[in-house]
Amino acid sequence: MTVYAGDPGVILVDHPLVQHKLTIMRKKETSTLGFRRLLGEIAMLLAYEVLRDVPTELVEIETPIKTCMMPQLAGKKLCLVSVLRAGDGLLSGMLDILPAARVGHVGLYRDPATLQAVEYFLKLPRDIDERMAIVLDPMLATGNSAVAAVNKVKQAGCSSIKFVSLLSAPEGIATLRKAHPDVTVYTAAVDECLNDHGYIVPGLGDAGDRLFGTK
Repeated sequence: MTVYAGDPGVILVDHPLVQHKLTIMRKKETSTLGFRRLLGEIAMLLAYEVLRDVPTELVEIETPIKTCMMPQLAGKKLCLVSVLRAGDGLLSGMLDILPAARVGHVGLYRDPATLQAVEYFLKLPRDIDERMAIVLDPMLATGNSAVAAVNKVKQAGCSSIKFVSLLSAPEGIATLRKAHPDVTVYTAAVDECLNDHGYIVPGLGDAGDRLFGTK
């Protein structure tokens, strides 16, 4: 885990296992099944890093041998916010290790002409203002959808937000950090740039299409 481009608000999760799995996902011949499985596995590894600084507290427990004080999470309630539709690929892996987390959804699609985010669905927990929100979107490309999703979470009253992506473009990181400098970004890779259609280069194609087999 390293800081990207000297910005402590952008964390690059460069663990060898993450990078190995991501390389397989990038290959155009990787099947829908393989892509979906790998995204879930990487999501669990990303969750490990995202929650590294979550506070713990000592509680008294009884093992088969003796009573002792041991650490557990200090009651910080979580909400996983999936940016539809590709965010659900990260969501499933995160829920495997955070089964008690609440879940929210923000439905956005990118207008092909303007590349701006258009909202079509929003459902967040009523008490999201009392939770840490982890916003999930595999591709941080232009950054417009990420900014729109974080806007919605903040408008719902949440002030503790992290953003998790699989792949990012420098342009998307700059856009999100400018709009929301208080939101830490976690990503497995920062690629070269965006092409004329707003896709990450070299990237892995459309994450939603590859995840759901709609390519």
